[in-house]
Order: sequence, then C-alpha cells, then structure tokens
Amino acid sequence: MAASIDFDRVEVSLGGRTVLHELTLQLSERRIGILGANSSGKSTLVRCINGLARPRSGTVRVHGHDVGRETAKVRRLVGFLFSDADQQIIMPTVAEDLAFSLRGRPRAEIDAAVEASLQRWGLTDHADHPCHLLSGGQKQVLALAAILLTEPAVLIADEPTNLLDLRNVRRLAATLAALDQQQVVVTHTPELLADFDRVLVLEAGRVVCDADPAAAIAYYDALMR
Repeated sequence: MAASIDFDRVEVSLGGRTVLHELTLQLSERRIGILGANSSGKSTLVRCINGLARPRSGTVRVHGHDVGRETAKVRRLVGFLFSDADQQIIMPTVAEDLAFSLRGRPRAEIDAAVEASLQRWGLTDHADHPCHLLSGGQKQVLALAAILLTEPAVLIADEPTNLLDLRNVRRLAATLAALDQQQVVVTHTPELLADFDRVLVLEAGRVVCDADPAAAIAYYDALMR
C-alpha cells in the first residue's frame, strides 16, 4: 500500500464555482504545508483528503484507499483538526471528551488511554474541568489529543492557529513537530511551516508554487503584496 496522498485530476465545484482545477499531486513527505489567500482552495484541498469535500471529477487516494469509495476506512486513517476547537469538542469535561474518541472499546482500556493522554498533554489537572472554561490554546491541545487517541496515520490541520496568540502558536508548532504522523497543515502563518519538508502555494484553485519552505514562503509573500 502506497504511503502517500494522491490527487489524480481532481476538480471540485462549489455553488457553481470551480474551487480546484484538475489538480494532480502526490504528497508523500512527512510534513507538508499549504499557503494561499482566502478562497484559493486550501481548505477544499485538505477536505478532499477525508471526504468532507467531494470532487466533481478525478480521484483522491490515501495510502492506496479511494476516498470516494472507502470513506469510512480513510476517515480511520485521517485525523482532522479544525481552526476552531469548539467545533470538535463534544463532551462536557476534558476527560469525557477524550474518552468519547474511544467509544466502543472496553472501559478499562479507555480509562488507561485517557489517563496517559492527560499526562502526555499536560491536562491532568483539567481532567474534570468543563471544556468551555479552557483557554483557546488548551482547547486546541484537547482537540488534538482526542484526535491522536484514535492513532491516525495522517493528521490534517486546517488553519489551526487562527484563534491562538503567539505563545500558543509556538506551542502548537512544537507539538506538531514532535508527532510521528504525516501532516498536512493549512495556515496563514508562514513561520509555522519553516521546518516542513514541502510547502504548496495555491492561487485560484491551482498550485502555483511547490517547493521547499524558504522558496515557497518567499513566493507567497510576493503574491500577497
């Protein structure tokens, strides 16, 4: 099974507008960043990876699995971190939200995994706290911790720093850097991608630059002027 994310002539239309144009890509690097202006197609691209967006034509495969035909299997492989953690925090307390990710497993297994996750992410003192009282940074950590409990092979992060201050942006960057998962990160914060393996720049639904971080960030900066 190929350990890559493959787009083969993918075209996506939303509301009568073409959002992605005949996109063909192979994403096999461990850490891939995506930059682009608003409405350039960035979020649509990553949403195609786990079936949140559906191509009008073409195919997307994750580690050899066709997203359109094997959506459930692909979603077990792909974790998706949204920009607003409140969109994916479901349960009232921190420990309950982590446990929800493992629903269906034996209780003892869930309890052990939740305890380990609380310790790993520095959330032990917040285990019984209401999720809505957490800071923005803590919520993003909780959302990420809940995703990682399911042991995805791929982590998609769609503008994960949008609601964070600089301190928490740096903390999130360090957290992502330490993960083993293949990552595809959409951001308006180029500095987040400085140590990535590859960075794409999108414009009007097309990849206009595909390079190392320094070259791609320079291209993006010129494009935004």
